[in-house]
Amino acid sequence: MSRTDLRNWPVFSLLEPEFVTKIYLVVVYGNLGNEALIVTKDDVVYALGSNTTGCLGTGDSHSTLQPKKVEALCEKGVKTFAYGSGPHVLALTHTGEVFSWGHNGYFELGNGSSNQGLTPTIVGLQLGGKIIVDIACGSHHSMALTDDGEVYAWGQNNCGQVGSGISSHQGVPRKVNSALTGKKVVSIFCGQTSSVAVTESGDVYGWGYNGVGQLGIGSYVNQPNPTKVSALSGVVIEKVACGYAHTLALSDEGTLYVWGGNSYGQLGLGNKANASSPVKVVMPEMGRVSDIAAVHYNHISVAVGQGGRVFMWGQCRGQSVTTPTATRLLHPHDALAFYATPSVMHRPLLLHAEEETGILDSLRQAFDDAEHWAEDSQNILQLDQFSHAVYKSFLRYLYTDEVDLPAENALELLDLADAYCETQLKRRCVQLIKRGITVENAAFLYSTAIEYNAQELEEFCFKFALNHMTAVIQTLNFSNLDEATLKTFILKAAQAGAFKT
Repeated sequence: MSRTDLRNWPVFSLLEPEFVTKIYLVVVYGNLGNEALIVTKDDVVYALGSNTTGCLGTGDSHSTLQPKKVEALCEKGVKTFAYGSGPHVLALTHTGEVFSWGHNGYFELGNGSSNQGLTPTIVGLQLGGKIIVDIACGSHHSMALTDDGEVYAWGQNNCGQVGSGISSHQGVPRKVNSALTGKKVVSIFCGQTSSVAVTESGDVYGWGYNGVGQLGIGSYVNQPNPTKVSALSGVVIEKVACGYAHTLALSDEGTLYVWGGNSYGQLGLGNKANASSPVKVVMPEMGRVSDIAAVHYNHISVAVGQGGRVFMWGQCRGQSVTTPTATRLLHPHDALAFYATPSVMHRPLLLHAEEETGILDSLRQAFDDAEHWAEDSQNILQLDQFSHAVYKSFLRYLYTDEVDLPAENALELLDLADAYCETQLKRRCVQLIKRGITVENAAFLYSTAIEYNAQELEEFCFKFALNHMTAVIQTLNFSNLDEATLKTFILKAAQAGAFKT
């Protein structure tokens, strides 16, 4: 998103234009959506807003309408933030350190004390030197994920949301064991008083408050330990988003599942009945879903459908919208800025310069200008290394920053991008392939990734095929694999334990 999009958030309305050009990451939080943290390109952290409970981390409890440095975080290399509705805040650095500050009435800062924290303090000794790769906050509890797939939690535990098996509050980070023992967790999420973890194999586990079925386990009983969402067995979940009391889950095939509270239609099922087990959202207009968003502050749901269209539903500015509704918005952040109450971000927002957008608009016009291409039509350069569709898509990207190709052609475009050292385009191709992979084309994409020596994508396609083994091996594309590729696939599948009985 462009820095001009900051105008969607009132808390940034008084920022000086020169200061805005230096921003690369922001987050809006707080019970009224009027507190914010900013990270600039030179790794300086600023805060502004009402400073409820000292949650700005500036060392005092004074509000500020202008950015004020958060000295304790400057030059620490902040990667992302997470926040609770106390509010309390966690910051994760690129080196895997966690800092905490703000409200601490339930030990949510993880420092062993219940004293309010006006300044960011490292949660280091309590995590035993672990390298943290992800963080999450509920209303008054916190979680951290280590690089080896372990989950630590602390803070309020009246409903079992810390996952310690008991109901007392947890003053320092404690490893979440039980059903997660021996499993590698790859992502963590929090509802208001519930917690969710997704494992490497795509299984979902939930614990904590379950009064409206937000854990998805088929009952309305609270769980003090991680409990598997068994109704999703056989479905590989890639991402979860938690609202105040509802949950969204996105599979690796782009299918959306929902469960939990539905008083405002936030499940998108056309009614207001709660669901204690996952329900598939069937919405032909939305097509394959590529992203989802929700936040524990409110009851709104957002999804990005086919073609990048943004859909939203739930409690939208006081109205109950019970089915996914297409918008003209460009990004999930826009939906939360305009329609969520309070208007807080579901995750920090990375920005790019608005001047880049201006250049792209000019190039888009040039690409669509027939006279522009007719000027030198007598001079023809013969190119036959790649297909016409791929060359055309490459030119379109150079002129418009847009990539419009099916996943089956994106690998060829990836090879072309690599030849011209177009790093950004390579990343876009990878995203395109990951979003476009299906049971039907998985074997083709796998073999093509080998052909183009795209090892990261080869591993991605192999893992997808492994997770959908029975269906993939019955496809025409799998039967068309050459002998060498087939042998390699079978050997790797055997090593991964696919044929164990």
